[in-house]
Amino acid sequence: IPFQYLIPFFQNKIFQSLFVLHFSTQVFLVLTVQLTVTFSFVALFTFNTNIKAFVRQNSWTYWVSYLIFIIPLISISCCGEFRRKHPWNMVALVNPTGHAVVTSSFYDTYTVIMAVGITVVVCFTVVVFSLQSKYDFTSCVGVLFVCMIVLFVFGILCIFIRNNILQIVYASLGALIFTCFLAVDTQLLLGNKKLSLNPEEYVFGALNLYLDIINIFLFILQIVGRSRN
Repeated sequence: IPFQYLIPFFQNKIFQSLFVLHFSTQVFLVLTVQLTVTFSFVALFTFNTNIKAFVRQNSWTYWVSYLIFIIPLISISCCGEFRRKHPWNMVALVNPTGHAVVTSSFYDTYTVIMAVGITVVVCFTVVVFSLQSKYDFTSCVGVLFVCMIVLFVFGILCIFIRNNILQIVYASLGALIFTCFLAVDTQLLLGNKKLSLNPEEYVFGALNLYLDIINIFLFILQIVGRSRN
């Protein structure tokens, strides 16, 4: 092949690599800010006994935080224009923080620290592996969707059957499923898999990763807390 025909090919490859790098940098920068803010508040609510006592004595704070968590999540997932508009996209990124913070207040300090440590190791390993792996995890979205339905039904069952072992199994299944989602959502940033995100969707990409990590943390927190009890 003549060299002059290879130049556009290499230019396109370089441009694509730089584009993906810029997009991924945006996503991970937003994600880093989100996680820093979240776990700073988790530390505050965990180590400050007055705040922890207030949350435990007022269970309504949990349900309020859950509503604040779920409403923006539905909005940003279902409304494409909403997640591209500033400042609403940033508001949707901040709102899920409260649920993880309030939930951590119901566990003792040692349990929260252990859950944070395990979450960091698991998530870092999965993200690095997903970025380096040649296997296309995005092709497994359909399977994960079915697993989410099973998890949802299992969760309803756990509401009515208050069994500690059953709760641990549920939390373990949830942690495993969201670990798989973390691998999928990481590869969505690369642009060279079966599925990929639009470059304008950096807020949505950051929210996907953030929710995966927070859900992994909450499920691991439940596993550690119930195992210690």
